[in-house]
Amino acid sequence: MITTDSRATAPASYPWLRPAAVTASLLLFGYGVLRLLDGLDGYRDKSGWPWLAGHTLFLLGIVLFAVFMVGLRGRLLAASPRQRVLTDAATVAGLVGAAAFGWVILGDLFPRFAEAVSTPDLVLIGGPALFELGLLTLLVRAAVVRPRLLPFWAPALVLVGFVAIGVDLDLLPVGAALVFGGLLPVRQPAP
Repeated sequence: MITTDSRATAPASYPWLRPAAVTASLLLFGYGVLRLLDGLDGYRDKSGWPWLAGHTLFLLGIVLFAVFMVGLRGRLLAASPRQRVLTDAATVAGLVGAAAFGWVILGDLFPRFAEAVSTPDLVLIGGPALFELGLLTLLVRAAVVRPRLLPFWAPALVLVGFVAIGVDLDLLPVGAALVFGGLLPVRQPAP
């Protein structure tokens, strides 16, 4: 007689975890490149194709970062369920930040949305901070949990990428490349 259900004891599998992380950072890189192209003449045209395409890439990237955070949460809880409160709090912070980013990006893409629903300063400032804090907390957990999902240096590389973007938005391609480098080694633990 079988007394355990293998589905209940097997760790959750997230084969899309690494592709989501890598694609999200590549979309962020694409946004940065298009932003630079848009500003080559010293003017950013909010109705031009580089602006619209870049912000669309940015929105898709933020959605994929949110998907990545949800999947990473599942992997972390499977590996270390005792840290549930910290993992859940970081995930919620990251997702609230991603939603705030989405709000701002939608306002950039659709001026009527921005006019109808003005963006509070709390969303403009707090959103990116929550996103970065939540994501970085999850990445640090992924670097210390056993078995490790990331090398120890990966969260630091992502942090440096975020700092570069925060210093100057024209450094978006450089920052996105650093984020890509930090997320590229995301791995699946052996079953």
